[in-house]
Amino acid sequence: MKKRIGLLYGGKSAEHEVSLSTARAVTGALNFEEYEVYPIFITLEGEWRRGERLKKPASTIEELQFGDDATILENNITNFLIDKDGESVQFDVIFPLLHGTNGEDGTVQGLLEVLNLPYVGNGVLASATGMDKVVMKQLFEIAGLPQVPYTYFIRSEWANEQEAILARCEEKLEWPLFVKPANLGSSVGINKATNREELVKAIEIALQYDRKIVIEQGIVAREIELAVLGNDFPEVSVPGEIKPVTEFYDYDSKYKDGSTALIIPAELPTETVSSLQELAKRSFKAIDGSGLVRADFFVTADNSIYINEVNTMPGFTPVSMYPLLWQHTNVSYPELINRLITLAIERFEEKQQLHYKKD
Repeated sequence: MKKRIGLLYGGKSAEHEVSLSTARAVTGALNFEEYEVYPIFITLEGEWRRGERLKKPASTIEELQFGDDATILENNITNFLIDKDGESVQFDVIFPLLHGTNGEDGTVQGLLEVLNLPYVGNGVLASATGMDKVVMKQLFEIAGLPQVPYTYFIRSEWANEQEAILARCEEKLEWPLFVKPANLGSSVGINKATNREELVKAIEIALQYDRKIVIEQGIVAREIELAVLGNDFPEVSVPGEIKPVTEFYDYDSKYKDGSTALIIPAELPTETVSSLQELAKRSFKAIDGSGLVRADFFVTADNSIYINEVNTMPGFTPVSMYPLLWQHTNVSYPELINRLITLAIERFEEKQQLHYKKD
């Protein structure tokens, strides 16, 4: 019997378009002989719309954006049931392909938990932790993972203590600095600062995207990424290297201009690869990950390693780093999707064994 898969994508996020591209790619990799695929589209305005069952892969992202004639779920979002011949049949698994705020930050995951539905990827805690760079860094520190120096603050502190915050940055960190919204992905809102004037401007830009800001000390290093797959016993891929033409790996170089080279596998000493793989596992466990994570590192000229961050729902098109890393580790794109679905169902079944009341 075919498994019924609900693809959940779009969303109220700066990464809405990235999510659509990911969803289209996943429809192209799913085996329609094995799965019944139902698209659930969240508009930029936050309206939930469910389309008809897909009979074949979507050839364009426009096919996955439904108009007013679609089944609108916004007034009954919990209606995840498929009406078929007057009967209601529950999804076997939901595949969230949402990036950024209200997608990979634990909010949707919490909804799916309350509905008691199996879903692909990380749970509420890992998703929320993976989105908030400050909390992530604090957990990494507890886990003993090496990081570059950083500081952080919230909007109200910036409004009232601007001079003190700037002084703290200059005292604690060394130029150049990288300014980031704490709760956003895909390098949206990130800027580099080489002096105080640029720092103030970068902070003002970042505050347009989030109330919490992280400022990190820049280092001269290679950007290395690894893919993690699994639940309690995760596997780690070969490492890959990001080589952007721009000063750093920003949104445009990730998704628009194609100027970034992805080198897989990265040319690194064997012992450095082993260390990276071990640190990737530790970062996965530090956030209580499940399903998938992409772990991003800096590696300096003397092969010192610093963890940058983990991404709990990385870009997932066939040309994205996460699937490419597994492809070079002998796991194809369709096989990767199948394994993620299997891991989701395994985790759900394990949770059903828990007792929530006294015998």
